[in-house]
Amino acid sequence: MTLLTILWAVRTAKALLFWLYLWQLKEYHIGRFIDHFRTAKGKQIFLNPLFIGKVALFGALFFSTDFAFLLLIFYALEALQVAKQAYARKLLKPVFTKKTLFLLLVSIVFATGFAQDPPSLLLFDVFTPVIVSIIVLLFQPFAALGRQRIIVQARAKRDRFKNLIVIGITGSYGKTSTKEFLAQILSKKFKVLKTKEHQNSEVGISNCILRELKPEHEVFVCEMGAYGRGGIKLLASIAKPTIGVLTGINEQHMATFGSQENIIKTKYELIESLPANGVAFFNVKNNYCLELYNKTAMRKVLYGQDAKFSGEENILGAMAVAKELGMSEAEIASAVSGIGNAFPGVQMKKGKDGITILEAMYSANPTGVLANLEYLKTFPGNPSTGLRARKILVMPCLIELGSAAKVVHQRIGKRIAEICDLAIITTREYFEDLKQGSEKVVFLENPQEIIERIKNTTKSGDVVLLEGRVPSSILTFLQ
Repeated sequence: MTLLTILWAVRTAKALLFWLYLWQLKEYHIGRFIDHFRTAKGKQIFLNPLFIGKVALFGALFFSTDFAFLLLIFYALEALQVAKQAYARKLLKPVFTKKTLFLLLVSIVFATGFAQDPPSLLLFDVFTPVIVSIIVLLFQPFAALGRQRIIVQARAKRDRFKNLIVIGITGSYGKTSTKEFLAQILSKKFKVLKTKEHQNSEVGISNCILRELKPEHEVFVCEMGAYGRGGIKLLASIAKPTIGVLTGINEQHMATFGSQENIIKTKYELIESLPANGVAFFNVKNNYCLELYNKTAMRKVLYGQDAKFSGEENILGAMAVAKELGMSEAEIASAVSGIGNAFPGVQMKKGKDGITILEAMYSANPTGVLANLEYLKTFPGNPSTGLRARKILVMPCLIELGSAAKVVHQRIGKRIAEICDLAIITTREYFEDLKQGSEKVVFLENPQEIIERIKNTTKSGDVVLLEGRVPSSILTFLQ
């Protein structure tokens, strides 16, 4: 094996891991995968000097006798970069499951077929994303068969639990908070099973039923997520909820749904799937939920009327469902008092040098961002100094909003200008819509530069909101 082939193998291993990571991150959903390349980060994968240089190298096949040497330089630089990333533990790789290991093995076997001569090495290099994607898509029918087998088994097991109370929770936002609040409240009186984090798909819910549902469980709190029409109906056919909670609807994932109407109809599939004696709960603070409440003929409940700030309705919804299941006000109040974080979706932490950190780094959506900005607004300052708290936001642009993206970011940008003293935007796609000419809104994508800007801006009593998927090194620095 030549040095060129060894260096190529190193960069190819990294590339295969990255592309499988990306497919897994997007849950093997082709619409979400394609939408990634509409973002600045997605475009940068191909519109960067290294990739463009490799494509240009094909021309050297005809005009240069030093093709192999030029390729060696490229791969030496890449191998060095891989070594640095591996040392810093920054290599992107998938969570290794049977599926990803199989796809990786097939991809490696396919790659070895190109380990012949320099032109073949470059050919596989440039077309790695296409080749890996084809392998993933060809495997999808087999994955679907395996998925269907798991679903059938889960349905059969669920049917054996005749007295199990299943509560389905769906919405564009607020699902996870409502699920966690509800499970914690109900656990004071019932044996409760809940879906875990990122376990809201047909496979996740089915595996939860198959692996964790026990005869002693009385209530199953099931979070449900989908990216297209029919998705929630499928999940409801597995879990068979008797209570449905619609937490709120907005533009999140419009890129995969295609339209706002499709989002609304998909979320309402949960209510349509309830039995005749079921109960539907709707968030009064969401206009789409109000419209669906008014069209619903079955027994229904509105919750969130007493919410004092955006997002508080999540815990009020959980309390309303607990009351429906027979818990007394005293029992509910006792359970709620044990919930540590009063504001949904945000963890408040003490940072270094007297800074307060609001961590909302799970997954940003339009309503959640606006709610968290309202929460940020409530921090007055440091009473001991009498100084007003400076309010700093760090967030990326939101993704998968489709045609609504521009309007949504402009709406968020308006509130940023009214509330924040500094907003650091970490991705470029809709930066101008967020900025709207404000000098307080800046674009920085390098974590170290972001840290320096925060360090030079903050003082004791200031508040930093970390919204969405921002680099974890920023949180580490602030703590």
